[in-house]
Amino acid sequence: MIKIAIIGLGGISRTHIETYQKFPERCEIVACSDTYSDKARKKIEEFGLSVPIYEDYQKILDDPEIQLVSVCTPPYTHAQISIDCLNAGKHVICEKPMAPSLAECDAMIAASEKSGKKLAIIAQNRFRDPIQKLKAVIDSGVAGKVLHAQVESFWWRGHSYYDLWWRGTWEKEGGGCTLNHAVHHIDMFQWMMGMPSEIRAVMSNTAHDNAEVEDLSIGLLKYDNGSLAQITSSVVHHGEEQQIVFQAEKARISFPWKVYASTPRSNGFPDQNAELENEIEQIYQQVPNLQYELYDGEFDDVLTAIETDGKVLVDGCEGRKTLELVMSIYQAATLDQTVKLPMDQSSPFYSAEKIKENAIHFYEKGESIDNFDDDNIIVGSSSDQK
Repeated sequence: MIKIAIIGLGGISRTHIETYQKFPERCEIVACSDTYSDKARKKIEEFGLSVPIYEDYQKILDDPEIQLVSVCTPPYTHAQISIDCLNAGKHVICEKPMAPSLAECDAMIAASEKSGKKLAIIAQNRFRDPIQKLKAVIDSGVAGKVLHAQVESFWWRGHSYYDLWWRGTWEKEGGGCTLNHAVHHIDMFQWMMGMPSEIRAVMSNTAHDNAEVEDLSIGLLKYDNGSLAQITSSVVHHGEEQQIVFQAEKARISFPWKVYASTPRSNGFPDQNAELENEIEQIYQQVPNLQYELYDGEFDDVLTAIETDGKVLVDGCEGRKTLELVMSIYQAATLDQTVKLPMDQSSPFYSAEKIKENAIHFYEKGESIDNFDDDNIIVGSSSDQK
């Protein structure tokens, strides 16, 4: 039985608690920590838990029975809390984004390697049947080389969303929609297509004058083989229609799932290639469905890795790749330059100190509240669930 503690009892902790409770024969929540003890008590009582609540998470580090910690705090605290837990000999599941800077990511990875404990970064969308099947189609090569990819991470958040005290600031949230919303699609995209060689980008704050950070960005990616990709990140799109489209040499494939293949006439104009579409469809459908999806799938993956001393699918190195793409978009948009990857310590967006020095402040944060009365959050949207 794996003993678990949860640090941070805000909105996303509900998903962590619910997910752990789906595996009662494998794990048990035995402690939690939050600086708002009344809020924390209300949360755990909601789930029938009777466990110690610590305002200081350091108390959790002193408990030798606790083996795994969920870090569900604001992004600017992820690195230090995760490092402390790893150094105390505990495995860590850290919420997205991994950290607000690559320097902090590197420190987290180093702590994991030194301690020998597992560091998992939340990227629950990898654990979905359509994503697993789409990756299998790409990896099969049947559609040919990907020539162009289109990522549309469209979300909508009202003006009051950024009233919460830690949101909307470079220091505490680490960025805007590119980091905190599009991180899901950017992770899925880079897992399937890999890392580009260079990036150009633009970004703006179009509708949230109570936030320093962007609410809309567009990144243009170039690969060494000549392929191109574009990533649009937004919290101003009504309807939250989201998709990842890969235009390959022989066919179009996408999430939500759709396939269309073309074959040329003698004059170069297209005819539909139904035979290839059927072949691609068969590969897609033959990939077995996962036993568990989304958070259930990722938590099962982590629990299994602890039980078997195996590897987690989304470790610190994988989490860092996604953050590197985000930071390259920020650097390219801020400094109006082409950013070459990989980024290193000389990058003006490598560390929190450098980001603070270079980041654009679209507006200064105005309203600031401690908590919302309603802390329920939406994990994904209707289009994202297709």
